[in-house]
Amino acid sequence: MMRKFDYSFLETQVSSRLLNLIAIIYDVKGKESVRLNTNPSLFIKLKKKAIRDSIKGSNAIENIRTTEFRIDEIAFGDNKALTHSEAEIIGYRNVLNDIHNYNNAIILDKTSILSMHGQLLDVVKANNRGQFKNEPNYISEKRGGKTIVVFVPTAPKEAEESIDQMLVAFNDASHNPNINPLLLIFSFILDFLCVHPFDDGNGRMSRLLTLLLLYKFGFDIGKYISIENTIDEYKDEYYAALQASSLNWHENKNDYEPFVLFMIQILYRCYMKLDMNVFSQIDKKMSKSKRIEMLLLNSFVPISKKSICDNLPDVSEELIEMTLSKLLKEDKIIKIGTYKNAMYYRK
Repeated sequence: MMRKFDYSFLETQVSSRLLNLIAIIYDVKGKESVRLNTNPSLFIKLKKKAIRDSIKGSNAIENIRTTEFRIDEIAFGDNKALTHSEAEIIGYRNVLNDIHNYNNAIILDKTSILSMHGQLLDVVKANNRGQFKNEPNYISEKRGGKTIVVFVPTAPKEAEESIDQMLVAFNDASHNPNINPLLLIFSFILDFLCVHPFDDGNGRMSRLLTLLLLYKFGFDIGKYISIENTIDEYKDEYYAALQASSLNWHENKNDYEPFVLFMIQILYRCYMKLDMNVFSQIDKKMSKSKRIEMLLLNSFVPISKKSICDNLPDVSEELIEMTLSKLLKEDKIIKIGTYKNAMYYRK
């Protein structure tokens, strides 16, 4: 019996922690344009770095690698592949650039998905590029020297129909004003990974589709901070969340929340990185206490004391605590949580 796809549950079955994190992301997103207008040169630099980091990070997740020097060359136009891995990387770069440049014109349908896959594997001249899988594929991992199958994706004969049903369900849900787009995007990506519709390139395709869909719903953070590279930094947690959400998937009894929560946290971390990049432009000649204050008041996301320490390594923890206490008394910031988990947010 084939898996059924229906995202209507996202209208009601959503935890408060997901909703709270989404609310913060929307708040930050609404303020992002202000920064873009006030510091355009920084954002131009960030766009170039994001492309490079995405090309490196998404391929690194699949253990497709080359040297840092060659990543730089490929990211900014070199089309000559010296190795098979570099051919894979160039293919990813080509699709990535199209999404950044033409996301408004790309329609989310089966034809576009097949076209993206064909372009992804075009440089390596894979025979199965742009085609749904014709052989069973398995998701496995090494345990105690043995290879263990942890998930069996959709059978080849059901792959195309599964994608068709997913697209219909996604389209229906996208027109429901009571379903949050972020929940829908990441639920769709989870299903895409569980279907595993291609013989090769499923993981990279899922990350390209993530970027495309975020663009479609007005989230352009991937233009300035690499979502793929941030996932690579938390690769173990990524696979753990994917495994948790794929449990009982074939029986329509899986729990989407572990994967959706992980991806929303990745998005949150991207906004935090953007914050830190903006902070890096603050005048280092300021007094230490003033720099602490500027970091907090320029941050669009809650920030921990540890993050302040990490970003101000020349400032003592004692001075940071004193400045936090002062700003709290002056009612300039608010404190969220307690003790080690406390976060501080401008009022």
